[in-house]
Amino acid sequence: MAIEIERKFLLRSNEWRASAIGSARLRQAYLAQDGGLSTRVRLIDATAATLTIKSRKAGLKRLEFEFPIPVADAEALLALRQGAIIEKVRHNVPWHGQRWEIDVFEGNNAGLVIAEIELGHELDTFELPAWLGAEVTHEERFYNSSLAKHPFRAWSARPELGSASPG
Repeated sequence: MAIEIERKFLLRSNEWRASAIGSARLRQAYLAQDGGLSTRVRLIDATAATLTIKSRKAGLKRLEFEFPIPVADAEALLALRQGAIIEKVRHNVPWHGQRWEIDVFEGNNAGLVIAEIELGHELDTFELPAWLGAEVTHEERFYNSSLAKHPFRAWSARPELGSASPG
């Protein structure tokens, strides 16, 4: 069974940029978000695409099943979405033997920057980089499926994001 164990953090600075080793432009949308599952379609640099089914509960550990699909199929599925398209640039940042993914959101979620780390086990330890801010793993509003329905720009009370800018 495919289990995703992931922790999410806001960022306090842009110091991570000096360590970034690559990036990809992602466009994704949710096709269904009913009950305990969400179904997502994602385009990666407009050259690859995936269809993903995830358990919806925000938290450290979730089910995740991901399948490659043709780009043309992904484009067609985007038109069937529920909510807005999520646009972001994902940067890969190695740090002390771990790989961080830094998502710099665009469009209606511009201004939001989230760092994620995937773990092999819930109890895995890792060094926290100085550029990390508050942990938001258990806050559903920071999950892409929630951002598609309630974009960051529309939040009346935004969290303190430190000096991390999207640029």
